[in-house]
Amino acid sequence: TMHLEIVTPDKKVFQGEVSEATFPGALGAFQVLANHAPIVSALAKGPVSFTTSEGKQSFQVEGGVVEVKQNTIVVLAEKVVD
Repeated sequence: TMHLEIVTPDKKVFQGEVSEATFPGALGAFQVLANHAPIVSALAKGPVSFTTSEGKQSFQVEGGVVEVKQNTIVVLAEKVVD
């Protein structure tokens, strides 16, 4: 599994273990699985979706940055729309 954190300038939106995550990359959607190579990518407006032990979850982000390193994913979102 991987550790995912989604944060905005004012709060932490999600923190937990996920088996996969999909992001709205600036050049199109992309998926991250365990042991993914380290990347930093700009995010476009769109859904960040991921699978936890409880099932699929999703948040709409208004852009930002995602960093993947050693099975830790950190999303710095400008804004998250409920």
